Amino acid sequence: MKAAHTMRFGAEVLDGGGVRFALWAPSAAQVQVQRVAAGGGGLERHALQRDGEGWHEGVWPEAAAGMLYRFELASGQAVPDPASRCNPQGVHGPSRVIDPRDYAWGDAGWTGRPWHEAVIYELHLGCFTPEGSFDAAALRLPYLRELGITALQLMPLAAFSGRRGWGYDGVLPFAPHPAYGTPRQLKRFIDRAHRLGLMVLLDVVYNHFGPDGNYLYGACPEFYAAAQHTPWGPAFDYGREPVRRFFVDNALYWVSEYRVDGLRLDAVHAIRDAPAAHLVDDIAAALRDGPGRERELHLVLENDDNRARWLARDGAGRPRVARAQWNDDWHHAAHVLASGEREGYYRDYADAPVARLARALAEGFVYQGEPSAHRGGRPRGEPSAALPAQAFVAFLQNHDQVGNRAGGERLDALSSAARIELLLACLLLAPHVPLLFMGEEFAASTPFLYFCDFDGELAAAVRRGRRQEFAAFAAFADAAARERIADPNAEASFAASRLRWEERDSRRGRRRLALVQQLLALRREHLLPHLPALRRGGVARSSESGFRVDWPLGDGWHWTMRARFGAPAGHWPLAAGESVVYRAGAVAAAGAAGEQADQVLVTQRRDTA
Repeated sequence: MKAAHTMRFGAEVLDGGGVRFALWAPSAAQVQVQRVAAGGGGLERHALQRDGEGWHEGVWPEAAAGMLYRFELASGQAVPDPASRCNPQGVHGPSRVIDPRDYAWGDAGWTGRPWHEAVIYELHLGCFTPEGSFDAAALRLPYLRELGITALQLMPLAAFSGRRGWGYDGVLPFAPHPAYGTPRQLKRFIDRAHRLGLMVLLDVVYNHFGPDGNYLYGACPEFYAAAQHTPWGPAFDYGREPVRRFFVDNALYWVSEYRVDGLRLDAVHAIRDAPAAHLVDDIAAALRDGPGRERELHLVLENDDNRARWLARDGAGRPRVARAQWNDDWHHAAHVLASGEREGYYRDYADAPVARLARALAEGFVYQGEPSAHRGGRPRGEPSAALPAQAFVAFLQNHDQVGNRAGGERLDALSSAARIELLLACLLLAPHVPLLFMGEEFAASTPFLYFCDFDGELAAAVRRGRRQEFAAFAAFADAAARERIADPNAEASFAASRLRWEERDSRRGRRRLALVQQLLALRREHLLPHLPALRRGGVARSSESGFRVDWPLGDGWHWTMRARFGAPAGHWPLAAGESVVYRAGAVAAAGAAGEQADQVLVTQRRDTA
């Protein structure tokens, strides 16, 4: 089976021979395609024709797949193709013509998996294995399937400056980062995942480009809205149809040409667009009305605004726009319970973390329009209690919540094993979609630091900015303390963030791995069969030290989670017909009266009437 996405942008290998090249650059008087000789010899050029809408387009009959090329502007500046499918020498080098039909897919019978089956594992390709490659990661896929994972969440793969980075500073959104491997190797990775029954979700960034290697800013300034900015740089001008189409095509490209099963849209609150006709809505419609007619596709959002309207369901329970959103509220409440931290955005959850977590479990968002102290008292969020739990992706750790710490510490460096194990039960045995961050399943001790690979003044500016970011925290109020924060540009920061797989065989690693496997097996056996009938959130009751959350699953079954945090240990009475799915923690019979303990109890019950 062959897979290709046809679009106007970039280079397209034609059936009859030759390659069609196209660049949208309204302010460019003339554009030529340069053929770049592999050995650095003389250049051949082919002129493109300009139309009235700013497109420069033409067919070069002698061009073919494998050719290295650049676009040359009238000024003489040569730039890589903004829609390059491959930039093997990095973002400053030439682009390579790729014929996507050269790869024969072996997953022709793959139609995806329904969202209620999702158990997500987020990973960074460079740090997941010692080799940091698509091929090396593919060898670990059977392990993830055996663990109980059903979906991989890949941090951004779009080509960025240098060899190492998180991927959120990409500048060539159609080209897989060459340090990880070739387009063919990425397709082989996804192909193998599908044959093992694993979905592949890809993180994409449509709110900004990175600061280095962004040649589009000079070649086509019309891509940007001069008066609008994001926290990371100038905003794209989504009021222009070609700009909008570029990113809609990018979404379709990854889903169609690489057959990924869904996209996570990064920081959609920072996409400057009209609310009535937002890019998120356009992407959702393009996926639904295109490849989504043939297989299961999932659109997931990161949205600090807690905008529930993008998660609304129709009468049949199908998402109108997005399938789910990463739920930072769930994480923040759980993190306060695990670590006791109260600075930064955690202060919005520190007053009543047990009640906050209970609300997140039952209703999704904690902040549904209430004022946020961290945001200066501004209201945050929209009502979410009517949404099903699967509209939310919950997590104890992810790349942001670990990597945005000054030291990149994982939760096991901040909390007791008993508290983490209780919270893992809350995570993996609740009806929302759970996410694990790579290595979390064996209590990895390696940090996940912020790292990049810039040079010169940009590297110095990033280093200064990273350290200044933590000046408001008590531990880093002193300048000398901030200087001890790892340099993001140092290769050592990247190397320290790689998983050490031998930790799986440590005593702690084996214990945590066994727990995660047990919890996921219980989820699969007892909860998964009932999730398709779930249509709305649950009901929470809480005290200062414990909570109870009940979910009516919609098919006559009820799912209940009870938890105590550092409270006197004891038994919970069960209702008639209520059976135990999972129990952990001390009980009164196991210790002295009044002993403080962490406890969790998960039960199920079926209506008998």
